[in-house]
Amino acid sequence: MNPQGHFRAAALAGAAVMMLGLPSVLAAQQRTSVQDRARQEQAQNAVRDADRFSVIDGLVTDTLLNPLGSADVSVVGTGARVVTGENGRFRMMQVPPGQYLLVVRRVGFAPTSGIIDVPEKDTLRLSYTLLRSNYLLDTVRTQGRRVTMRMLDFEQRRQQGIGQFVTQEEIERRGSIQTSDFMRYMRGVQVAVNTTQAFGGTQVYSRREGGGFDGNQQQNYCPMQVLLDGIILPRYFNLDLLPPPKQIAGIEVYSGAATVPPQFGGVDRRCGVVAVWTRDGY
Repeated sequence: MNPQGHFRAAALAGAAVMMLGLPSVLAAQQRTSVQDRARQEQAQNAVRDADRFSVIDGLVTDTLLNPLGSADVSVVGTGARVVTGENGRFRMMQVPPGQYLLVVRRVGFAPTSGIIDVPEKDTLRLSYTLLRSNYLLDTVRTQGRRVTMRMLDFEQRRQQGIGQFVTQEEIERRGSIQTSDFMRYMRGVQVAVNTTQAFGGTQVYSRREGGGFDGNQQQNYCPMQVLLDGIILPRYFNLDLLPPPKQIAGIEVYSGAATVPPQFGGVDRRCGVVAVWTRDGY
């Protein structure tokens, strides 16, 4: 062949290589454009959601209205946690709208809790009053030791055979999504959705103490007292606000007042008690 022929053959071969490589280049460009669009949509959604966020501005005092610094304020199930300043105030930024359970505790005081309803694009102002407690073990125990000791107490009550218990191993084995699912299998207990209260949702009732609804769907229940790490939760508590099962170390249920152990004697036990214990503690 002449040099021109060699040149034409080489040119044709190069063109073939370029044509063969073109689909992969186009596919890479297509994948890149899809990824770019996904990133753009995520960024747009983040901006849109940020416009809906609110602020929680709160104050923690004692019964004499003295501000309490170093009080721990937690939003259950979210990991959000702040500590009050010396003036007793705390602030949480960029809170999505919705219903939450807040827990407030401080060394030397009885912890308290409250259900809050955060609106869109607003500032929610809260105030909590803590009662001084004679139970001062928290002053000499670290949080990790508190968790260990209370689970030892949990195990002792379980071995006594009074009440119904769900251990961490059972929780991991069942793999449920909601913590309330573990209460549905308890004897003498009814878990149902109630929308008649100011804070409706999934609630637990004692059948032993006259729980549930009658044939006309009229209220005829006895709402059980729910505790989270020993903290008394509000009446008619919405179980959907509990931490997810992966954060739970154990659950104990006493469906009647007569079965509630003396450790829970300071709470409203007439309809029974549900005590939920977390792995890290609140």
